[in-house]
Amino acid sequence: MALAIHALHPIFAAEMVGADLTQPPSAELVRAVEDAMARYAVTVVRDARITDDDHIRFSRAFGPLELPPGLGRTSAKRRLRMELFDASNLDANNEIVPYQSEARRLAKGAERFHSDSSFNSLPTKWSLLLGHIVPPEGGDTHFIDTRAVYDALPDETRARIAGLTAVHDFWRGRERTGLTGVTDAMRATMPPVTHPLVRTMPYGRKSLYVGGHATGIVGWPEPQALALLDELYAFATQERFIYVHKWRPWDLVIWDNRCTLHRATPLETDRYKRDVRRTTVNEYGPEVSAGAPAY
Repeated sequence: MALAIHALHPIFAAEMVGADLTQPPSAELVRAVEDAMARYAVTVVRDARITDDDHIRFSRAFGPLELPPGLGRTSAKRRLRMELFDASNLDANNEIVPYQSEARRLAKGAERFHSDSSFNSLPTKWSLLLGHIVPPEGGDTHFIDTRAVYDALPDETRARIAGLTAVHDFWRGRERTGLTGVTDAMRATMPPVTHPLVRTMPYGRKSLYVGGHATGIVGWPEPQALALLDELYAFATQERFIYVHKWRPWDLVIWDNRCTLHRATPLETDRYKRDVRRTTVNEYGPEVSAGAPAY
């Protein structure tokens, strides 16, 4: 089947049909994916019936992997390969984790729009999430193109934020979504990092780099910083900027963390299994653990 790409939203997001990821990716496929991501920022590879090995190999064609956090967990407790993040509702025995459990409560931070790994110092690039088992209803993922958001900002706002540096703090971000009991030892696992509030993509477009992990502005008092970040977040999360992805089995959804935000919607039932597995690639650097807990 010839490779075909179809837009999914007026602003961004596309589906790719006809890609065979069971074979080592050719130079032509790598180029086609890179081109699609530069244009659409979110690319859905349909019917990617691939193994974990295929998923990992394909991801490495675009950058070094960011490895999931260990934090003393033994390999026996992991359901998946060490290269894969587990975004499922399943425990180590592939049984459903109850919706009202502590583990599912801790995952609620992902329901606020965010960029994966913005709390890391290494330069994140893409996330690639594969749906092995998807429920027949619920569990949609929402995406925002922050390039389009930046373009739509009033001129005075763009002038106001030019040159500002944001603080990205995993634990402070989780506290803002209701997590309590964060200790100094927990904070030490992932100290705050800084990134420009406006990023320039390799192809020249600018994006607004905000989201749930952005919790401060360098040199600003916290109340004023949070007021500005909340103002920008409210602007970015308007419906006109949002693509809602309704999962099909074996969708591989690729998004660019440098210029998109996303959020999970809760699967508010224990009726269905959801098995989704993610790789994340960085722009460059060693393949090391993210360091932060997978909450």
